[in-house]
Amino acid sequence: MLISIFQNERLPNEIMSSWKKAAKVNQKTHRERHQPEIRSHLGLLEKKKDYKARANDYNAKRRTLKTLKKKVLNKNPDEFYFHMINSRIEDGVHHEICEEDEHSPEQIKLMQTQDMKYVDLKRRVEASKIEKMQSRMHIIDVANETSNKHIFFVDSKKEAKEFDLASRLDTHPSLISRRINRPRLSDLKTLTLPSVDSKTLEKLTKERSNAYKELRKRVEREKELLTIQRKLEVKRHLQNKKEEPPIRVAKGTKDSAPIYKWNFERKK
Repeated sequence: MLISIFQNERLPNEIMSSWKKAAKVNQKTHRERHQPEIRSHLGLLEKKKDYKARANDYNAKRRTLKTLKKKVLNKNPDEFYFHMINSRIEDGVHHEICEEDEHSPEQIKLMQTQDMKYVDLKRRVEASKIEKMQSRMHIIDVANETSNKHIFFVDSKKEAKEFDLASRLDTHPSLISRRINRPRLSDLKTLTLPSVDSKTLEKLTKERSNAYKELRKRVEREKELLTIQRKLEVKRHLQNKKEEPPIRVAKGTKDSAPIYKWNFERKK
């Protein structure tokens, strides 16, 4: 009797646990619908997590703008703060006024020397990369665009009028504009071209154009670094107070450093 009573007491708990497990197994998972095929041209359908992220970003920016507007409205135009006298604007550019005792002249020269060394290092790296790319690439288009002359001499005016450039060069008339890779007629007869499909040809053309773009950008960057290096060198020479101030011959531009003329001084 005691055993049967205990079993009857444990029975409801076992039934409840098994019912909960069955309810979890049979429970349907509700998912957000995907974008219908008819509206697939509109892109991905925004889910709740995407909306929450966008809404949180919008509300954070809104609170920031509200705080900034409140600060502007509560600002006293006659209020004094020390940054007024520790900074100035020259030619539309904001500059900080450093204290005279903050850095010694030796420290300033050392910092400028480090800057020059860093710029020179970056310029040398770009120059080495340009050299490697130029050795790896055949700059054919540049050779074809180069304007040069090829003079042919003839014996009489009649021969000059009847002169045929294609027959003289022994090539096809459509290949006369080429300055390189201009095969002869005898070579064209024995030449066998590989079969290349349009996709492969388009891919190779795209890779070549990307390589030329990268090379052009690296050349421009190397020129900019060289200009910066020259400007730093001129600035360092101008800070030498022992010499007489030089005469500026040409003003500096974004593509060139300023040109100064120093008085000749014979060194012992």
